[in-house]
Amino acid sequence: MADVTKVATPSMDTVQARQVVAGNLYAGEDLAAVAPCYIKASDGLVYMSDGSSSNEAAKFVGFTARATKSGEPVTLFGFPTRFKYGSGLTPGAIFYISGTTGALADAATTGDSKGTTMAVNATDIVVCRVDPKNG
Repeated sequence: MADVTKVATPSMDTVQARQVVAGNLYAGEDLAAVAPCYIKASDGLVYMSDGSSSNEAAKFVGFTARATKSGEPVTLFGFPTRFKYGSGLTPGAIFYISGTTGALADAATTGDSKGTTMAVNATDIVVCRVDPKNG
């Protein structure tokens, strides 16, 4: 298993963007651009997902559209939002919440056995997970 290398300037396709959570939502840590995230039950803040264990951090609610500093408002985007993410991706490949916080992996992880995104071409991914508990 390897992490999928993110391009230097990942971005969201605004035409296909679908908000899943917006308004009165704040970052609990500095969030990277186009990072899979969850909402922590104990404080209601957004954190980057981590699939290394089958626990709360492996949950997935949506992706950030931009880098966000801790304490700033954040909006999360989910199915079927499209993002420019990598290079040399194989169309149809499924990617999973990585054991590296805020990243995607090319193989299933303990926290994400079913996949979260799919490559649609050599550079773009589309969110394909719709259930936050479906890891």
